[in-house]
Amino acid sequence: MWRYLRITLLLLVLIAVAGTAWLDRVTTRDWKERLWVGIYPVGGDDDPLTEAYVSGLTRAPFIAIESFLARESRGYEVTSQPVHIELYPRIAAGPPEFPAGAGRLRTATWSLAMRWYAWRATSGTGRAPPNIRIFVLYHAPERQAVLPHSLGLAKGLIGVVHAFADRQHESRNAVVITHELLHTLGATDKYGIPDLMPVFPDGYAEPDRTPRYPQPLAEIMAGRRAVSAREAEMPDALDEVVVGAATAREIAWVAR
Repeated sequence: MWRYLRITLLLLVLIAVAGTAWLDRVTTRDWKERLWVGIYPVGGDDDPLTEAYVSGLTRAPFIAIESFLARESRGYEVTSQPVHIELYPRIAAGPPEFPAGAGRLRTATWSLAMRWYAWRATSGTGRAPPNIRIFVLYHAPERQAVLPHSLGLAKGLIGVVHAFADRQHESRNAVVITHELLHTLGATDKYGIPDLMPVFPDGYAEPDRTPRYPQPLAEIMAGRRAVSAREAEMPDALDEVVVGAATAREIAWVAR
């Protein structure tokens, strides 16, 4: 009897999660109202410089994301400013780590754990909950030259971003945050594995450009601009990035 009860409860939870994910996807992609995006800073290490940076963090570094999406949306079927970025209180404990080499079952289990973490970590703040929650884990550049992979989940509207705790890196941090933010809205990566080269044509800002190289700008979901057929560079700021037509379709900025 208890076995059937546990199975029934599990099915009810899965149905509720699926229904919530579907509703979130519909309501966040109709672009009738501005989306509220919450940035939740997390200390990614115990370095004093990271602590000082996170403690002094303001909304200012994230305004560039608002401006970028407002600028890019004007070329599509969006009539209002797409998002508002708000800085929320610091989170003490980091999110569950994504299991390396995980199969479908472990990935699904991690996804549920991530959503549970996001709910627990962000409830009870006394502020209106955002539509999308982005957890930004800050690391001292002197300690970690290469950051762990960032993630954006459409199911749950959650992003996990690894960033550098340094003002000189804020513009590049904004590029990564925007990339993962668009993942939560259904955008897909437009670079190849394992070379990370932008995929032609959707990963190119100007696929019809003659000559094709170097590309002057990067497509946001490609993450880099192709300077030749075998070389690509990461943009330094959102001023060097565009939302391409394929990405715009995926996030419902244009009719399919």
